[in-house]
Amino acid sequence: MLDIGKIRAISFDLDDTLWPIWPTIERAEKTLHDWLVEHAPMAAALFSSPVALREIRDYMAANRPELKHDLSAIRRESIRLALYRAGENPLLADRAFEVFFAERQRVTLYDDARDSLVFLAARFPLVSLSNGNADVARVGLGEYFRASITAREFGVGKPDPRIFHAAAGAVDLTPENVLHVGDDATLDALGALNAGMQAAWLNRSDNLWPHEVEPQVTLANLTELCEMFR
Repeated sequence: MLDIGKIRAISFDLDDTLWPIWPTIERAEKTLHDWLVEHAPMAAALFSSPVALREIRDYMAANRPELKHDLSAIRRESIRLALYRAGENPLLADRAFEVFFAERQRVTLYDDARDSLVFLAARFPLVSLSNGNADVARVGLGEYFRASITAREFGVGKPDPRIFHAAAGAVDLTPENVLHVGDDATLDALGALNAGMQAAWLNRSDNLWPHEVEPQVTLANLTELCEMFR
């Protein structure tokens, strides 16, 4: 059971918690592809090939392990490699990535997301905690968050306890006083539990909980979380 009396702040995952991620990524990748067709057509052809794209991603994982927590750098350097292999200007990678990244920030929130953030931000300091590369300011939610912690900037990602401790420290609290909310059973919920936080597993798809240790609460939506604090 959730110990509401201990909660003095709430941390939130972003992708698939506040908005569905794959429609966003698919749209951003299409926008990138359209830009490459115009400015680097041979690289665009490479990115149209699932085999070539998988080989580029495998190459990046094997040869640039220092980038594993930086999805932006992985994306940008993958574009650069594709440009190089296609015989086109690798210096276009930065511009191409910005085309992708701008579109990646155009998210469509779940219906319950903004109202829930408004409600909860009036009662607790909120911290965003993400392994992804969404920017809460650019997606239009910056006003609700006291701090934002990303794996890219911090150097490790969820479920490492250190990034959860960083989220608590960003609002001058210990982990036991923070509730973490997220959709991923392992990265978010179990990670938070192992870091000493309470965990709310946001299970919008009615999945089965896969671990032995259970979160304090399972939610079908964020409105249910708000009801607990009314």
